[in-house]
Amino acid sequence: MESSPLVNPESLHLLELMFQEYPDVVDIKQLCNMLGGISTKTAYKLLQANRIQHFKIGRAYKIPKIQIILYLQILINQQPDLNFTALTH
Repeated sequence: MESSPLVNPESLHLLELMFQEYPDVVDIKQLCNMLGGISTKTAYKLLQANRIQHFKIGRAYKIPKIQIILYLQILINQQPDLNFTALTH
């Protein structure tokens, strides 16, 4: 399988470790926590702009955890100066 230029295996692994305690599908409150405590208003804006793929059940937004990880991967790749190797123990 060929890797995508948007996916850095090292940072992907670290993000998966960071979010291992979260379920595979999260709600808005959990999304806000995963993104560093952003407001629910900001979270809804991200979802409504389709920056993070999601689905709705009734009026409730449900977000697959992998979509949040992929969103963060894109942000990381837009800022190549970030060094995630410093986070390893």
